[in-house]
Amino acid sequence: MHSIAWWPTVIALIIATFTDLRSRRIPNWLVFPFMIAGLAVSGWSHGWSGVGHSLAGLALGGLLFGILSWMGGMGMGDVKLCAAIGAWVGPGQLVIALVLTGMVGGIMALSWAACGGFLGELFSGTGDLLFGIKERGLRPHPELVLANPLTRKMPYAPAIAIGTLISFFSR
Repeated sequence: MHSIAWWPTVIALIIATFTDLRSRRIPNWLVFPFMIAGLAVSGWSHGWSGVGHSLAGLALGGLLFGILSWMGGMGMGDVKLCAAIGAWVGPGQLVIALVLTGMVGGIMALSWAACGGFLGELFSGTGDLLFGIKERGLRPHPELVLANPLTRKMPYAPAIAIGTLISFFSR
């Protein structure tokens, strides 16, 4: 992580969290300039090797969350936000941030379902996703996708923000 990477990242995560909670969207006007700035700062700080490191982080974030988006469980704003974070922090730091994000997201989903009274539905859907893959293959579950208006949707930018911030302070 670059020494100046934390403050632009924190600002972008605050804005992304606010907009995702309010409108369930993470705007392109936020993530694309943030992504480009990450590449530029890496190049300015470390030359071409910094750009390569930044591109590797961007690609890793886009690939991992892109798979989740393709399977219908994550929005493209989340994918672009993770790719932009990768451009700032590089692949090593991003892996730590994404593992922590997954843990935080799981805790948030369990809490959300428990408070909303649909914990059983959450576990049933999770079972369908995990154990139905044998019949379905890698195709998205027909009902448990964001495109289904009946599917419960949790904004994920707060989990991304918390996981990323914990990764900063755990180093």
